[in-house]
Amino acid sequence: MTYSARISVIIPVLNEAENIAATIANTRNVEIIVVDGGSQDSTVQIAKELGVKVLVSNTASRAQQMNAGAQTATGEILLFLHADTRLPIEFDTMVYQAMASNVVAGAFALRIDSASWRLRLVEMGVNMRSRIFALPYGDQAIFLKAKLFHELGGFANLPIMEDFELICRLRRRGRITIISTPVITSKRRWQKLGIMQTIFINQVAIIAYLLGISPQKIADWYRR
Repeated sequence: MTYSARISVIIPVLNEAENIAATIANTRNVEIIVVDGGSQDSTVQIAKELGVKVLVSNTASRAQQMNAGAQTATGEILLFLHADTRLPIEFDTMVYQAMASNVVAGAFALRIDSASWRLRLVEMGVNMRSRIFALPYGDQAIFLKAKLFHELGGFANLPIMEDFELICRLRRRGRITIISTPVITSKRRWQKLGIMQTIFINQVAIIAYLLGISPQKIADWYRR
């Protein structure tokens, strides 16, 4: 993969007016595609004013939003970015170098935008899991070649766990690398329910999925 390859950054959004401008501003020299899932705030307007490509999806399904963005992307590399996550400076160079090292996909280490020592421990756990088991999650900005993404059929149309399911398929195709420089993600989901409860919910969701429980049932429970 050469440095002339184009990167397309795909950002699924839903009511992200508070975050989208900073996320886009931190993402330069690439194609940016924002896919809105029906925002009721000024997310779409802000994205359009910043001059990026904006698609409006007929569903708030993140999997379908990301697939829609991938269908219109022109880059040879696709990078899927959460709207509340900021990429590091020179992320594009890091992605090129990673993709040149005989891997099928990659992601970044995680840093949570908080001074809490408890969240430092969460980061350590996330980054250890990612490196040892090659299991990054969506908030770590997963990237891969567009050709492989389309060959695999994109994200499965699941209401939850779409990132985990894709990574499991990618692991069967080859090595997944983790870039040591982290993305910085919002602390909001850790604040909403509390750190321990968020960890518990995430792990139960993964175990339930691996046990074959319907993703719709997991999603219903997760959202409650």
